[in-house]
Amino acid sequence: MLEGVPLPAPRQELLDHARREDAGPAALALLEGLPDREYSSLDEVGETLLPVQPTREPEGLARPAPESGEPPGGSAYTDASEEPGWVRDRPD
Repeated sequence: MLEGVPLPAPRQELLDHARREDAGPAALALLEGLPDREYSSLDEVGETLLPVQPTREPEGLARPAPESGEPPGGSAYTDASEEPGWVRDRPD
């Protein structure tokens, strides 16, 4: 229903274009519910209508506890200088 609408466009232009394209009442109602501002892409319109991107951290979730102690292997845990797949010799 919005294919071909010249962007950026304010909400009213989106509505007018949808009406010219014979959008149904349900689609028009969705567009009428958009905040009255300018939209620079159809993705932006879609994300406003039905957000799919993750939101910021929800309130009320417990934060993870801080790490306790050094990782296995100490500071060598993140040392990229070792040869991949290298196995330490076992002391006899």
